[in-house]
Amino acid sequence: MRALRLNRMASGIVSCALVFAFAAHAFQNVHPVTGRSIAPVMGVGGADWLERPEREKEENPEGALDAIGVRPGMIVADIGAGTGYMSLRLAKRVGPAGKVYANDIQPEMLSRLRQNADKAKLKNIETVLGSDVDPKLPVGQLDLVLLVDVYHEFSQPQKMLRKIRETLKPAGRLVLLEYRKEDPNIPIITVHKMTVEEVKKELEAERFIFSQVIESLPRQHILILTRAP
Repeated sequence: MRALRLNRMASGIVSCALVFAFAAHAFQNVHPVTGRSIAPVMGVGGADWLERPEREKEENPEGALDAIGVRPGMIVADIGAGTGYMSLRLAKRVGPAGKVYANDIQPEMLSRLRQNADKAKLKNIETVLGSDVDPKLPVGQLDLVLLVDVYHEFSQPQKMLRKIRETLKPAGRLVLLEYRKEDPNIPIITVHKMTVEEVKKELEAERFIFSQVIESLPRQHILILTRAP
């Protein structure tokens, strides 16, 4: 009996160890390529901050979409769409011949996004509940995937990037907007900023080609990438 109890105890310890090992693997704290600390995800409690009036001046969202080149008829995805601050703007630009997949991992955010889209009478937005490893978007159909102040919060960035890569058309683009970590005067917590070099190293490791960086915005990099063959 004592031997049986010891065996059961040992099995329990091993099971606990496996659970903790799985959790540690599932939620990375540091990116293995750059050593960058991964930021926590903003919860629905921060939704009002996403729609703050001063965001227009701080981020110039319309100027960002001008620089990216969002055109009528495009099929685009807004990953980490939140309440739809950028999704609604994208939907107006791509028009009825285009489509916006508004993705988030929080159902409450998507509920608010749908309410905002209804108020704006926009019918070309489809909300998509993804996970931290898969945005659940259609494969090979997207002209553009947009990540606005989102990539640095991916808890499993490598797995997400591999799935995102699958969604792009051969000539599709992945575009990141990230606050400039190189500038200490930008009033954002450091863990929520990224350098150009960090983005370049992390995404090139996942078979993306670093194409262009545009520095026309007040506080953010516009980082444009394409998929490698």
